Amino acid sequence: MVEPVIQEFAASDNYRLKGRVWIPEKDSVRGTLVVLHGIQSHSGWYEASCRQLCEEGYQVFFFDRRGSGLNREQRGDAPHWQRLVQDVVQILTWVRADRASGEATPLILQAMSWGAKLAVVVASLRPDLMDGVALLYPGIKARIRPNSLQKLQLKLAEKLGVRQKRVEIPLNDPVLFTGDPGWQSFIRNDPLALHEVTVSFLLANRELDRLVDRSAEQMTCPVFCQLAGNDQIIDHRATEAWFHQIRSEHKRLISYPSARHTLEFEPQREQIVADYADWLAGFAASAKI
Repeated sequence: MVEPVIQEFAASDNYRLKGRVWIPEKDSVRGTLVVLHGIQSHSGWYEASCRQLCEEGYQVFFFDRRGSGLNREQRGDAPHWQRLVQDVVQILTWVRADRASGEATPLILQAMSWGAKLAVVVASLRPDLMDGVALLYPGIKARIRPNSLQKLQLKLAEKLGVRQKRVEIPLNDPVLFTGDPGWQSFIRNDPLALHEVTVSFLLANRELDRLVDRSAEQMTCPVFCQLAGNDQIIDHRATEAWFHQIRSEHKRLISYPSARHTLEFEPQREQIVADYADWLAGFAASAKI
């Protein structure tokens, strides 16, 4: 069984990003995945799928977002949206340079849930850093959104310079993520899960939302998407409509009608991952890197 290695990556502001890295046997590498997680989750939620993808020949670089998961410093905080984008840009640049001396294989930016916002913004700003994008149950269009009062409070906090006040993430019911009682218990008792973010993070998130709306028309690389038909966190139909606006001529969408948000926790997870691996294999076979 392939197990991950915990690694660190130093961002340009000296923040030490920790994460999990899966490396297949050297002679079997078919591609590279740089992965972004959701707002509450971290790389530890996705060990099963990452292991399966690694066994298929893909090296996986999965660093937790600053202030999340294994990263204890500045918990739930982000100074601004550009810092979040820069972290991903730096990781992609490093990974791309590191594999430059080896066999040329595709580099895919993969993102789950909230992480998809960050992924599509990076893809629209720096398309040169990746060969394709995979969006798994992407949090592009959310069902759970701030109400008018919360929006007003955020604007007021911004005006007053209140940036470090902590706000609860409205996703603390595990039922939103999965219908499986075992995985619900896992989420409920996960000591690394994020439950609060700062006002500064919410302001960064607000700007990412604005950029996401126009990113579809700027994305020209191949795009793969998986949606959960019974998703209680994202708006399935609005997300599908957004997906169809993507300019790329090479895009594929698969929907799983009965699945809840986190496909990682579905009973048919292995088949869901296999569907993704099939797209990756086809992409790797046809891509000219």
